[in-house]
Amino acid sequence: MTADLASWSPRPRPDSLAATGRHVSLERIVDERRFDELYDAFSADVEGSLYHWLPYGPFSTRAEFKDFARRTYIGGDNCFYALVPTASGRAEGVAALMRTDTAMGVTEIGHICLAPSLQRTVAATEAFALFMAYVFDTLGYRRFEWKCDNGNEPSKRAATRLGFVEEGLFRQHMIVKGRNRDTAWLSITDGEWPALRHAFAQWLDPANFDAAGRQVRPLSDFRP
Repeated sequence: MTADLASWSPRPRPDSLAATGRHVSLERIVDERRFDELYDAFSADVEGSLYHWLPYGPFSTRAEFKDFARRTYIGGDNCFYALVPTASGRAEGVAALMRTDTAMGVTEIGHICLAPSLQRTVAATEAFALFMAYVFDTLGYRRFEWKCDNGNEPSKRAATRLGFVEEGLFRQHMIVKGRNRDTAWLSITDGEWPALRHAFAQWLDPANFDAAGRQVRPLSDFRP
């Protein structure tokens, strides 16, 4: 927790993050260059479950997706980023920094959509670690939020694995696709980040993976 805020000043808005890790890169989406790659990657989810908890999708055609992406990913208050695994060099996911309050130093990660090829991979975990480093180390924010439908157990499990702390439930918070959404709130604060940064560095160390790329020890072993 930040001890003394007497000298606090508003922080800059998230913008042109371009972060590269060992397994993945994050690229701010400013044009349509990655749209075909994203459509191809997301289309591997033939059952459409990828969009079950999102307020949009699935998309039946490439043109429909690209029209949506053009309206949603580019411009506006939300900063969308493409997740590009090093192994493929192609965009396989998106996430946005959103609902940003620069005066208070708070932002949220949302609109998370990971193609089947990116789910449960080292690249996905590293991508979230890169977002955290950007929010806390580069921008100097105090709080990083994760919100999801309370029924979305995979999202809640992913958030808690990454170090987000459950804070509570906003009942009847939204109507999404004709159903009620009770929203679970989770967060990481700047005081918690140093220990998490160290945990991610240990987990991502090449020595923690065998020749087949399987983890030797889970992230939870390194978490405080």
